Amino acid sequence: MKTADTGDLWWKSAVFYCLDVETFRDTDGNGAGDFAGLTDSIDYLADLGVNCVWLMPFYPSPDRDDGYDIIDFYGVDRHLGDHGDAAEFIRTARSRGIRVIVDLVVNHTSDRHPWFQQAKRSRTSRFRDYYIWRDDRPPNSENKVFPGEEESVWEWERRTQQYYQHTFYRHQPDLNLGNPAVRDEIAKIMAFWLTLGVAGFRIDAVPFLLSHPGSPDATGDPHEFVRDVKRFARRRSSECLLMGEVNLPHKQQVAFFGADTDELDAQFDFTTMQATFLSFVRQDARPLRRALRSRPAMEEPVGWVNFLRNHDELTLDQLSAKERDEVFAAYAPDPEQRAYGRGILRRLAPILDGDPRRLRLAYSLLFSLPGAPMLFYGEELGMGENPEIPGRGAMRSPMQWTPGRNGGFSSARPSQLRSPVTTGGYGPEHVNARTSAQDSESLFHFVRTLAYRHRSTPEIGWGELEVIDTDAPGVLVHLLSSPFGAFLAEHNLADEPATVTVELPEQLRGRTVIDLLGPEQFTLDESARLTLELPAYGFRWLRAVEDDGPLPSGI
Repeated sequence: MKTADTGDLWWKSAVFYCLDVETFRDTDGNGAGDFAGLTDSIDYLADLGVNCVWLMPFYPSPDRDDGYDIIDFYGVDRHLGDHGDAAEFIRTARSRGIRVIVDLVVNHTSDRHPWFQQAKRSRTSRFRDYYIWRDDRPPNSENKVFPGEEESVWEWERRTQQYYQHTFYRHQPDLNLGNPAVRDEIAKIMAFWLTLGVAGFRIDAVPFLLSHPGSPDATGDPHEFVRDVKRFARRRSSECLLMGEVNLPHKQQVAFFGADTDELDAQFDFTTMQATFLSFVRQDARPLRRALRSRPAMEEPVGWVNFLRNHDELTLDQLSAKERDEVFAAYAPDPEQRAYGRGILRRLAPILDGDPRRLRLAYSLLFSLPGAPMLFYGEELGMGENPEIPGRGAMRSPMQWTPGRNGGFSSARPSQLRSPVTTGGYGPEHVNARTSAQDSESLFHFVRTLAYRHRSTPEIGWGELEVIDTDAPGVLVHLLSSPFGAFLAEHNLADEPATVTVELPEQLRGRTVIDLLGPEQFTLDESARLTLELPAYGFRWLRAVEDDGPLPSGI
């Protein structure tokens, strides 16, 4: 493993927390969350152990795609506050050791963006080439992102008598990234938010960004655009993180890191996430083992971001049709719980039937996987989806702070809320932050412990991975080794107890082993062999260090 300046690679050991300003906390009673509410919530986030907040789009928008249809990349939606409020949140978060990254959504704009409004008035508009136009609809133009909602990726514009391209919704015309003027605009957008204090960007849907005719050079290398973005980001900020949404198999993701890490710094691991749910359904660790072993060995200091749920459907597109049907049958038996033939519109707690054992197992696994964990707001409480909200919005209901009206999210009348609060068994009277904080046995406190242990165990973010075979098909054992020490995690995905014997590398002989989630401490004998008994859905976190080596904080 190469060493690097960890000051510039802070994200290698980060705990990410994704939230939507609009649904997190409302302070002015207008029914929408706001930046002032976010600032008021800093203590909560810091106590949870989060050290990087990823903000979903908060820019001015018609809100036809939950804010991803943007009309001003430099603005703040008036319902959420203003630039002063945003800057105050970023500054306050930084003072508590929490960095902030924001969504960079440059695949497209809203069709109400001033650029597109000008572009569609005349073929001679200076903004015309900001977008992609054709006289005739190209063949093979079906929409593969939102099948059933959009038939084509080309939409007829009557005034200028041409088709414009939209990879996503028709109200989101694709930007022409091959146009130097567009790329200059993107650089200015990044510079603006970096100057305001953000620590990086989550880049939306990167493969689509580079695969359409408006990529920087349709006959050359479209990755040059990402390299250009990386060079600009590094010039402006040595700490700037470029984290990409790349839902591809591991082998194909390598290209998006680039040679000598000259593209993305980190990518979400969709392959491992999907294999995790297949392993959960089968109570068999083998799909997960295969996924982890398929991660390419990377010499450069790039990283993976692990997640179980996010703001979109739980996508299963990398599984075979048979495997996908297995997961659907177990976790989304109602067709209304499915989306686009590939995903599940549910949060994790309802998927796992609210079973505390399985939830703790899932989060223990998430925080122990090599890389950085990402939580979606409310996961730490066991929040459920709101099936009354159509589509992906079901996962984006308001944060539940108290058992009171609107879950303490807002003082507005329920009818005024931009998004309704979840009701039923996962409603705020049963699931909320106040009650969870007061209960030392709650999921919140468990996730909090995992966050602190993850941040104080550098092997998880920096170590070299070895997946260890066992005789128990339901048990995953993985070892992460680094100059700091060695971290061993064992997870029993089955509903029956298991006993496994693990052969560890010889260099760990004689080392002190600390149970990071319990009181046990012992010394490895000369065989460097461990026999572990795991209850149903049980797990262990063990760290082997030299007798005079560093220990995690709190031990």
